[in-house]
Amino acid sequence: MEFTEWIRGRTDDQLRALVSARPELITPVPAHLEGLASRAASPSAIGRALDRLDRFTLAVVETLAVLGAPVPKAELGKLVGRALAAGEPEPALSAALDRLRDLALVYGPDDGLDLSPGVRKVLDDPAGLGPAAVDVFRHHPPEQLDELADDVAPGTTGTGRDRLAAALADPAGLVGEVSDEARAALDQLAWGPPTGRVPNARREVRVGSARSPIEQLLARGLLAATGEESVTLPREVALHLRGGRVHRDLLAVPPALEGTPRDQKQADRTAAGQAFAFVRSVEELCERWSIDPPGVLRTGGLGVRDMKRTATELDLPEWAAALVVEVAHAAGLVAAGGSVDGEWLPTSGYDLWRVRSTADRWVTLAQAWLQMDRVPGLVGERDERDRPLNALHADLRRSSAAPVRSAALGVVAAAPGLAPSLDSLLDRLAWEQPRRRGPLREQLTEFALREAEQVGVTGLGALSGHGRALLAGDDAAGILAPLLPEPVDHVLLQADLTAVAPGPLTSELNRWMTLAADVESKGGATVYRFGDDSIRRALDAGQGAEELLAALARHSATPVPQALSYLIADVARRHGRIRVGTASAYVRCDDPALLDQIVADRRSAALRLRRLAPTVIASRTSRAALVDSLRAMGYAPVAESLDGDVIISQLDSRRTEGGPVTRPVPPGNGLDPEVAAAAVKALRAGDAAHLARREPVAAPSGAIPRGPATATISALQDAIRQGVRVWIGYLDSQGNATSRILEPARMEGGYLTAYDETRAAVHRFALHRITGVAGLS
Repeated sequence: MEFTEWIRGRTDDQLRALVSARPELITPVPAHLEGLASRAASPSAIGRALDRLDRFTLAVVETLAVLGAPVPKAELGKLVGRALAAGEPEPALSAALDRLRDLALVYGPDDGLDLSPGVRKVLDDPAGLGPAAVDVFRHHPPEQLDELADDVAPGTTGTGRDRLAAALADPAGLVGEVSDEARAALDQLAWGPPTGRVPNARREVRVGSARSPIEQLLARGLLAATGEESVTLPREVALHLRGGRVHRDLLAVPPALEGTPRDQKQADRTAAGQAFAFVRSVEELCERWSIDPPGVLRTGGLGVRDMKRTATELDLPEWAAALVVEVAHAAGLVAAGGSVDGEWLPTSGYDLWRVRSTADRWVTLAQAWLQMDRVPGLVGERDERDRPLNALHADLRRSSAAPVRSAALGVVAAAPGLAPSLDSLLDRLAWEQPRRRGPLREQLTEFALREAEQVGVTGLGALSGHGRALLAGDDAAGILAPLLPEPVDHVLLQADLTAVAPGPLTSELNRWMTLAADVESKGGATVYRFGDDSIRRALDAGQGAEELLAALARHSATPVPQALSYLIADVARRHGRIRVGTASAYVRCDDPALLDQIVADRRSAALRLRRLAPTVIASRTSRAALVDSLRAMGYAPVAESLDGDVIISQLDSRRTEGGPVTRPVPPGNGLDPEVAAAAVKALRAGDAAHLARREPVAAPSGAIPRGPATATISALQDAIRQGVRVWIGYLDSQGNATSRILEPARMEGGYLTAYDETRAAVHRFALHRITGVAGLS
């Protein structure tokens, strides 16, 4: 049966399954089923379909490729059964064939199974087997093949290549003639790869003159020279060495996962705690970068020093801090902006994200992590040019990152309550996706497991309940919310100028405490320490001494210590006594003695100060630099505007424009069912029109339709009303006459809009270029 006819004979449900599993076949939708069959047989489409196969199903394809001609299912089952390490080929074989038919990689009835066109060409060395003898000796000189055939098949007739292929069909006798060393060389190539390198492979060697093990094999055709220093093992010889098996130790079911059993409730609670901590880390990152944003490197990305500083501020290992930075960027919460040189700043989307519930905020971050094409685990490593890979740099993109995360978490999801070991998980992935193996993929898998734990998708190595809902596209936030720790709205003030948060603080209280105090330690209870710098930071942000004391009294479960009250009063008393403006910059103070002290201070020499009046000093430095320098000298100046008003530092007001880098996608694979159904309907309609194509009439054979303009317009109007197809003559932009078969839709503004069956697309045609119209019989 021809492949196109087999496609045409599939039911609508089967065609929907095909286009759902292989959506690239309908991007765009072909004009008819013949076009669908042609696209399904293209090398790129076949390669993508083969990449989706598990090890057993791929082994079935490889076995069919080795067998060649269409074979019955029973014969295929026997050959597959020999390769199984345990169990019987059924029902795994039937399930694999059903899937291969759904993917249009195998077609035909059970008594005549065959691979679809193009599959054999895409498979390189199926099952580690080289080409057949008739192909591997194709490019050898005829005289050399005749001599080789005379040695291995004396008395036979025909071409040297055919005689040699016939002799190698049963190579037992030839294999038995070679030495043990030569047999060992064959065994090394038997299970693939089927190629090797030897010096002077193309030299002519006869059986009688062969000395080395390789010469013995070349002289008998058991190895074929395919280059000056390369040899290949013919397929027939490899199958003989394998004992007639195409594969060995084949598993019809995926290997069992091994690991550590986990209590699911404990895993859920652990993952929830990690999820809460990750959300807070992202929030803290954005708050800190609002105040002191790091610069964007000229080559893009975040500098190594800024990355180390961020890790220290977040109290995280560098890899975990890089994960926080990358996920915040992928979720659209951080973007490059600011000055000409560029700074990494929170976006306006961060303010919207911050006011949502913690569970909803986590879902946004987890989706961004799951779908982003960036690999935070590579931060700190070096590229092929020995340059460091920086966070937020374009070089961190890997197209396979998101598929690997989904595949790895899919394996973890298959074992509820189990934390699979890395080796066991890699073995499982190697079975599920054998064509996608490689060192990078193993590294990405390891990164995915580590990051899933940090983000809170897994807990203690096992998939959490909210993580499972995230993968399935269900209400992950609803499952996570009850597991999150309840935020507290109070702290415990201590006499040593510290405050202890007995649990996670509410978002607003956490921001206020971070403004007024410095974090001294984190853990089950966060410890904050008040000092001159932190109190001044709150005063710079517009807080007054009374407001600070009132806020502390309101949010503290203990009385405000006297020492803390004195500290706030003392810093507030000194705060703002000195005012800095622009002269380039100036210092103004109502106390001349204090200005005398500043001028006399040796540390002020670099500021290039000049006394303008008893209460005013001018400086050539900028206002910001002058404020920072005076603070470093132990004073407490504030900046003022040209009108003499105190400038309040809005520490959280710096934002840049930006949107989500990743976009949520529907869970699962394949097309939306409605899209698949519409595509199949269009394919059926197009195929019916293609098969019912009628011959043009009303024009001489081979001639382009021509006629008066009025008759042409009238004929097109009739075709639009009746909904029939017509044959037109058309002049292209170069004046060349062509013919088209159209289904006219409408005529307006001097143009005809119609479906062009010749081009399988909707086009607009200038009416003055249409030379004539003919009907179709």
